[in-house]
Amino acid sequence: MIAAVIFAITIVLPNLFLMGLGFFMKKRGQVSQAFIDQASYFVFNYCLPALLFFSVVDSEVDYAKQITLITAGVVVTFILFLGSEIYAKRFIADSADQGVFVQGIFRSNMAIIGLATVANAYGDIGLSIGAVYMGIVTILFNILAVITLSRVSKSLDDTRLSRSLMVIKKVFTNPLILALLAAFTYKALPLPPVPSVIHHTGDLLAAVALPLALLCAGASINLKAMLSLSGLSMQASIGRIVIAPLLAIAIGLAFGLTGVHMGVLFLMVASPTAAASYVMVKAMGGNDILAANILAFTTVVSLFGMALGAAVLRALGLM
Repeated sequence: MIAAVIFAITIVLPNLFLMGLGFFMKKRGQVSQAFIDQASYFVFNYCLPALLFFSVVDSEVDYAKQITLITAGVVVTFILFLGSEIYAKRFIADSADQGVFVQGIFRSNMAIIGLATVANAYGDIGLSIGAVYMGIVTILFNILAVITLSRVSKSLDDTRLSRSLMVIKKVFTNPLILALLAAFTYKALPLPPVPSVIHHTGDLLAAVALPLALLCAGASINLKAMLSLSGLSMQASIGRIVIAPLLAIAIGLAFGLTGVHMGVLFLMVASPTAAASYVMVKAMGGNDILAANILAFTTVVSLFGMALGAAVLRALGLM
């Protein structure tokens, strides 16, 4: 059990330290909001795509064996989405809050917190498996987010066709998805190895991705929002921090997952609410204050839940 606890601490503490450093630097005025916005844009559009592309291209992972893992992840996502939709329609009166609540529960921060924790736990192999999982499930996240948030739109231009086009645009302009599609295509075709100069440049960008993303995540934490939870934001946070990880374990066991595949499923699902959820709520006219509260609280607290769950799964030999 001691070994399992040490394992859990070692995969979560680096993330906490980097986020704490980002928070400290922001409080000291050493980084500005403009820097955070620009660095986040740089990470999302250049560093993370490089990380995903080269982790897939360089790996020897048998991606056909990931079908079970991806299927389990899709099942978990749909159960969380449908369950929170039913709960929201029954217990939440304001339509501007319903979609925010639902998205706060089913949509996790796989690209930053999830991948960083998987990389800490399993190294390059885990990163490659996590990248493929993230690519597929991210598409589903975008589709479901538009569906649940579209109920608050009051625009006459917002039709089923416009929402469908929005989903298609988000999927096919997402740098992370494009990087994964490019990597799969490259591996499938009889192409020569990536030139060493390009590969080294990509490796340098990839090395920046997760540390800089975690620093920005920490610098973006709003303690006031985190401590200003309403009953609704607390309910959503419990759904993300407690219910989602437990469901991931149950579905993973039902699908017979063990080892790195169970670990990837758990860590990806147990991650905090995705930062992109706030941006989408703001753009589609939802309750952005509620979204900010859920995001701030889960970003910090979920890391402790991930450590606890990882320790238990490791002790049981499942992760």
